[in-house]
Amino acid sequence: MQGINGIILIIIIACLLPYVFTLIAKSTGGFQAKDNQNPREFLAKTTGLSARANAVQQNSFESLPLFIAAMLMAEYMVIPERFILALGWAYIVFRVIYGICYLANWATLRSIIWLFSILCPILLFVITIKIT
Repeated sequence: MQGINGIILIIIIACLLPYVFTLIAKSTGGFQAKDNQNPREFLAKTTGLSARANAVQQNSFESLPLFIAAMLMAEYMVIPERFILALGWAYIVFRVIYGICYLANWATLRSIIWLFSILCPILLFVITIKIT
């Protein structure tokens, strides 16, 4: 998939990814219908895998604004789509690996992968600045 459709698809996947980790956090934490009265309180009290999945979910939401802004700015400034798509897909792959590392409690590798994931939108901004 190329062009704006590919960019939109990447952004949609990035936006939905945190919800995957939310489902993991709730399902492994024993979430019940009654917990829906205050799901954030429920998740704040979880431990282990569920707490780590919740942390991935929160971090994923935190990194989204930078990523979306970089993708849209690069497209708006007519950066070659191969750069936008390559860094967009790299971000998605790194975020998935980051989530797996977080769930597995591999802290050092998780931090390295986080750095790679955050470099993707930063590189998009740098390319945008250099080309324009």
